[in-house]
This record gives sequence, C-alpha cells and structure tokens, in this order.
Amino acid sequence: MISYQSSIVINAPLKTVFAYVNDLSTMPEWLAGLVEVRNVIGTGLGQQCDFTFKMIGVQLRGSAVVVDCVPEERCTHQSIGMLSADWTNIVESHEDGTKLSVEVEYTLPGAVLGKLAEHLTIRRMKRDLQSSLLNVKEMLEG
Repeated sequence: MISYQSSIVINAPLKTVFAYVNDLSTMPEWLAGLVEVRNVIGTGLGQQCDFTFKMIGVQLRGSAVVVDCVPEERCTHQSIGMLSADWTNIVESHEDGTKLSVEVEYTLPGAVLGKLAEHLTIRRMKRDLQSSLLNVKEMLEG
C-alpha cells in the first residue's frame, strides 16, 4: 500500500469546497488523470460510479463508492478495479477560507506497470495531486 497527502487553502466557503470535491460527477473537471466518470448513483454516503483513470498512458477502469462521509468535514471514496485506492477529502475552516487536505492510499496494478514504472508512477501521482488541488483552487476562486 502506498500513501501520501497534500493540502491547499482555498478562498471559498467550507460548504462549497466540500460539495465540489465530493461530487463524483465533478471530479474529471479537477482530478488529474481522471478521464471519465459514468453511472453516478446517489449522493453522500453510498454514492457510487464507474470511472476511467489514465496512469502513464494506461487506461484503468474501475468503480468507486463513498464509504465514509461526515458532511462538511470528510469523505472517503474507495475505488476497486485495476486501481484500488482510498481517497479521503478533509475540509477545515481557515482564516483565508477553507483548508482542503487529500489523503490517498492505493495499490498499484503491478502486473500492469512493473517495478520501474511503479517508482515513476508514484512520483507522477504525487505531482498530479498537487496539480489537482491547484485545479480545485482555480475552479472555486474563479
């Protein structure tokens, strides 16, 4: 299991940030590598979808479900398929708006990537997380 986290402060209300980053249908707008979200069912705890994620040129398909959700505090999205991951979005009030922290734990599809590609992918995914957080900031700050 590989894990990492990153945070950013966004000049937007906590409720707005929480709703945006935890809506599975908006994730392709800001999440680097997420190509498509399909078949979104429900909202909040239990919300689910199918997705396509592109990792170093390889398209990975899977499903995701919200397995933990405390409104306006945190939500954990769990994906299964070629890429297994837990993605937790945490929001906190901050003097400049809202602090968004993202914690990611995942298992890479070793048979798909191989050892060398795994090392490069980990570095790339950490950079993509930073880019994704900047995307959220840009989208919500206008």
